[in-house]
Amino acid sequence: MHILQLQRQRGFTLIEMVMVIVILGAVGGMVAVFMRSPIDAYFSSARRAALTDTADTTVRRMARDIRKALPNSIRTPGNQCLEFIPTKTGGRYRAEAGDDTSLNFNAPDTTFNMLGRNNGPVPADQRIAIGDVIVVYNLGIPGSDAYQQDNTSAVTAAPTEAGAPIETTITITSKQFPLASGSNRFHVVPGAEQVVGYICTGDGRLRRYVRALPYAAPDACPAAADVAAAPILASNVTDCMFDYGGSDLQRNALVRMVLQLTDSGESVTLQHEVHVNNTP
Repeated sequence: MHILQLQRQRGFTLIEMVMVIVILGAVGGMVAVFMRSPIDAYFSSARRAALTDTADTTVRRMARDIRKALPNSIRTPGNQCLEFIPTKTGGRYRAEAGDDTSLNFNAPDTTFNMLGRNNGPVPADQRIAIGDVIVVYNLGIPGSDAYQQDNTSAVTAAPTEAGAPIETTITITSKQFPLASGSNRFHVVPGAEQVVGYICTGDGRLRRYVRALPYAAPDACPAAADVAAAPILASNVTDCMFDYGGSDLQRNALVRMVLQLTDSGESVTLQHEVHVNNTP
């Protein structure tokens, strides 16, 4: 009885184990072939989605800046860069009051009142402060060009509020502005960022750089070495193009941006247009 039980107990032979390993390897190879394409497609799709998100975020950030540009200040020294004078706020000045509350265009003036808006309660990034630059009726032409400071003056004291209704008094460096605005408007340029530019450098990066006024129109985009310390807005940039077209009436304009990003053989090209109001 014991001998019969021993004869019935059998295991795998070496040949059988080798055959099983070979069969499992063949099945695994076939499964890997069929699974590789969906996995590669997943990672490719993830890379494209990441590139698209980066490109979309970048152009939207730029569009937000461009919409706040001082009228008639946008320019493209080359198709790889774009420059403009940003604004933080604006308002209407008192005119023809015959005293210190109005802005005098017949002689240098140092103070004027802002109508219809109190400077105190507004958010800090929109509040007029010392060092900001007041611009009146910028046309972007000789004699009325903010880049050359023809129509600009710096704020020299913290604005004050008084009167009923309350008006804000703005103190500036003595200046005789060349032209009055038809709607008594003025714009405020932040003192910390008087000129802003975007440039695609040859190292695959899109950078945002800052310059100070006065700032003459350059013949070409800044050299990569001159903006090497500027903040990076996007990486993996393989191509970009900026185009600015204004109307004959200088009231409306269009900025067109084309941005291409590439990563691991995947490329995404995004085009975006920004409408600009050039009413000074």
